[in-house]
Order: sequence, then structure tokens, then C-alpha cells
Amino acid sequence: MTDLWSRADLTALPGARLLGEPGPVGGISIDTRTLAPGDVFFAIRGVASDGHDHVRSALSKGAAAAVVAEGREAAFSEAGALVVVPDVLAALEVLGRAARARTRGRIVAVTGSVGKTGTKDALRLVLGRFGATHAATASFNNHWGVPITLARMPEASRFGVFEIGMNHPGEILPLTAMVRPEIAIVTSVEPVHIGHFRAIQGIADAKGEIFAGMEPGGVAVLPRDNAHFARLAAHAQASRAGRIVSFGEGEGADVRALRIAAGADASMVEADVMGHRVAYRIGMAGRHVALNSLAVLATVAALGLDIDAAASAYAAIEPAEGRGERARIALPGGGEFLLVDESFNANPASMRAALATLALTEVPEGGRRIAVLAEMGELGEAGPAAHTGLAEPVVASKADLVFAAGPLMLNLWPHLPASIRAAHADHASGLHDAVADAIRPGDVVMVKGSKYTLVSKLAASLRARFASADKQAGTGRAAQ
Repeated sequence: MTDLWSRADLTALPGARLLGEPGPVGGISIDTRTLAPGDVFFAIRGVASDGHDHVRSALSKGAAAAVVAEGREAAFSEAGALVVVPDVLAALEVLGRAARARTRGRIVAVTGSVGKTGTKDALRLVLGRFGATHAATASFNNHWGVPITLARMPEASRFGVFEIGMNHPGEILPLTAMVRPEIAIVTSVEPVHIGHFRAIQGIADAKGEIFAGMEPGGVAVLPRDNAHFARLAAHAQASRAGRIVSFGEGEGADVRALRIAAGADASMVEADVMGHRVAYRIGMAGRHVALNSLAVLATVAALGLDIDAAASAYAAIEPAEGRGERARIALPGGGEFLLVDESFNANPASMRAALATLALTEVPEGGRRIAVLAEMGELGEAGPAAHTGLAEPVVASKADLVFAAGPLMLNLWPHLPASIRAAHADHASGLHDAVADAIRPGDVVMVKGSKYTLVSKLAASLRARFASADKQAGTGRAAQ
């Protein structure tokens, strides 16, 4: 194993004192549930938990060392090697900056109101065809997620892909300064987290912060069809970016979709990538996925890589957990249903995209489309109207039954046809039994909502309940 960091690197952290001898460093961790032997555990103090409560567990699981705050080391003096620092999160940020400084890899950063995680994952897959590509496997896009993703980047990486998120103005600035991308992508500007902004223009300005950290002469990749393209372009032009590359379906896009044939499980795209024609298959559903593939190909072109090879990689793409993941689940009495798990998070744009994909999903004879919708958060005063505005997309989704959760969904409920209103509950937990009882063979069940609603537990309960019932029935069939 090649050490990710050396003993000297750890002792070089600002104000660091080493107690004990660390083992070889293979990774960085802030979570003992996923810690691997050889990881250095950073005891970050968060809003809900303090990493110092888990230091002994980390060291007992084989952590190479634990980075702890000055004054807390006495509690772990016999547990293993410690790196004592004035500020644990600041130490992680320093290590992240050191990783950025030492790499010769090409660095890409992605932000956007919707689609940033999917685009980051697609870039990891596509760029992986050309060399070792480093990117977080989860949505590590905040004040601790970005530095830990940097700190985990092997020195030999040919490419690094970083997702940068925000809930408030000013949050992207320090993160893009750490990442220092040579290519920065904005997937979209939509009224997501609008409750923290006076107007959607403020969201565009916050997303535009990503260009402030760009390397000189870098490339800004922007959504040409978005209503806030000009505002984003102004931010890019005011930065050190050398040029702007746009993507979309409109005539002015540098990377333009000539045709998108969106299907229930996959899509076909024909595109013009700055004069190069290419046709390719995307191995997952969603028109929004097809549009964001244009941003990926724009990045590939900016890096001077083979566009055809990159496009062909898209056939192997699969949805991540909670982001359109599909599972066929056996029912105890025979037959099966299709679970479409969109439960990772939700906002008005992603909700519409998920409903549009539900409309494309084929339903066998006797089956129905069932939409389980939990409310969307961080919309502020726009929340009630945003939920009312889902009525048309829900009807267009061809949903036969709708289950809704949360007080904000009461704004949608009376605007739906009475024939499709199945049940409403104050919390997603109140729908578990009702949804399970309603499912019949051939049904397609799509689950979508904001993370705080815990609607993901409803999706998990459907998997567990029917897998368990199926096992008891002795059919031997389970979720696939």
C-alpha cells in the first residue's frame, strides 16, 4: 500500500503535537461506521455529534491515528496514536489544500441547484476511461465534505472531480478556493433553498461564486438554456476563467443536443460537441440526465480527451442510491412491483423531473403508477405555491394513486383529481402501511421527497417488508 500521507505530513499540520507512533496512512475518515484500518480519524465536532466521542472506537478499529483537539487528548492517552491540533476541522482543511497543491491532476468542480451529484458521478465514470479519477462516492459537498474529499485524493490521480454545494450566500467561496478548479460547471439555477435568499437571482450569484476560485485560463461550463445564463456568464467573465463553454438544446449552445429520446430506463442522445457529432446511449432514465451529459462532454472537450470514447462510457452509468434507483420486488402472493427510489432529496425542479420520468415508465397490464410524495423544504414563503404548482406535473405523470406526506403537501392535495388521492399523512412514517397495503402486481411505485422528511425510510421499509414476506412465503424471490 502506498501511504496517502506520511508521518511528517501529519506533524506538519499547524500547531500539531504527535503522541504515539501512527501506522501507515491509507485514508481519511470522520465516521467510524465506514472507517477502514489505516485511516486517520479526524474528530470533527458537528452540530449533532462530536467526533471525540468516537475516537476510542476509531482506534480500536485500526485507525492509523486520531486527530483530536488540544485539551481533549488526555481522555485517549492509552488508546493509540494521536495528533493533537488547535482546531480539527482547520487541520483537515490544511491537509486538503496540501493535496491540491501536490497534485498534477486535472481538477473539475461542479455546482448547481439540481444535478450536481449525478454530474459528478458521471464525470467520475467517464474520466475514469482516461486515467485514475478521484471523486467522492457520496454528496460530500459542504464545509467538511470538500476538504475530506481533497485530503483523500491520491497524489497520482490524473483527474479530480469535486461537488460543491451551498444553502446560503458565501458558502461556495471558501470551498472553490480550496479546490481551485481549472474547469467549473454550473448545471442549473432553480429556486432551491429559496427560503435563504431574497430572490432567485441571489441563487445565481451564489452559484457564480464557483468561478472565483478558478485557476487562470480555466473553462466555465454553463447551462445556455437557463434563464440566468447571462448572470452566470457575468460571474465567469469577472473571474480568471479564460473562456466560457455553454451546453443545452438552444441554437447558441456550444455543446448542443440535436435529439434526446428519453425512455423509462435509458435515453438516446445525438449531440454536436463544438462541431463534433456524436450519438450515444445513457444507461439510466431522465431527460435531465441527458441534458447534464452535455456538460460532461463539454468538460471532456475542454480537457482535450476523446469525445466518442467519453460518450460511449455513458451506456454503463447507473443511478445512485435514492436517485432514481430501480428495484423489482417480489410480492408474497406472486408477481412483483417496480420501486423507483428518488428519496434522497427533493426540490421543485427535481420533483418535476422525477414525475416526468414516471410518466415514461411502462406499466404492465393491470399495473398502476403510484406516486409517494413527501414535502419539499427550504422554500420559505414560496413553499405553499411550489407545492400547489406540482398539480399539473402529477397529473401529467399519469399517476393512478398519489400518497402525500407533510403539511406543505396539503397545498397540493385539493388540486389533484379526487380519483387519484389515496392518502395524506403529516409525516412520511404515517404512510408506510397504507402504501404497502395498496401495492398490487405490476405496479410502479415512485418515492420522492426532501431528505428531512425521512421518506427514504418508507422506500427502505417497502424493500424490507416484501423481502421478508416473500421469504416467509418460501418463493425464494427477492429484490433485484
